[in-house]
Amino acid sequence: MKIGGWQKISLIDYPGKISTIIFTQGCNFRCPFCHNPELVLKERYSSLIKEDLIFAFLKKRKGEIEGVEVTGGEPTLQEDLEIFLKKVKKLGYLVKLDTNGSKPEVLEKLFEKNLLDYLAVDIKGPFEKYEEIIGGVKVDLNKLKESVQLIKSSGIDYEFRTTFVRPLLVIDDFEKIGEIIKGAKRFVIQNFTGRKFVKEDNNFFPASQKELEESQKVVKKYVQEVLLRD
Repeated sequence: MKIGGWQKISLIDYPGKISTIIFTQGCNFRCPFCHNPELVLKERYSSLIKEDLIFAFLKKRKGEIEGVEVTGGEPTLQEDLEIFLKKVKKLGYLVKLDTNGSKPEVLEKLFEKNLLDYLAVDIKGPFEKYEEIIGGVKVDLNKLKESVQLIKSSGIDYEFRTTFVRPLLVIDDFEKIGEIIKGAKRFVIQNFTGRKFVKEDNNFFPASQKELEESQKVVKKYVQEVLLRD
């Protein structure tokens, strides 16, 4: 697996668990506000991290670390993701996967083989604005819809989440986001806090506290639990 980054210890990224975070290299989206350009843009790629180092660390830290989070980039693009996760599960760790939901066929296989314990799925915005938000990349909206339904019926713990980045998103957009994930268990609104970007020339800025709270109220009509996260 192409691993471009590794955070050995995290107390906040896997809800309720101490985890280690694996950052995969490569993404099929080009969200201009993405704060991991070194995982998205080939010209910014760093040297790959060997899997052996990670598994040696995991073997030593059994009983201290509870979960492994695989994020990116976009992990579902990795051809050997399933093999990697099987190794992680064999060591007795929980697995959290972060994804943009563009590969429902990959998610379905991982569900079938019981390789996931928690999913965090990015909903970039309302479908009519998706292409703009992800940097002009063509996206199959039917696949995104398929992923949403698949995740809601998966039986594992999950969250959908949206980064509230102004001016790409406004409060009214969250009505349509709510409709996309209607009936979901949990939705998280993350405020934009970027310091580095895929698109350096930009006018992005965070939402105000009032905008965050108003968008939370909007989505609460559709989702069981709506959280605000810094």
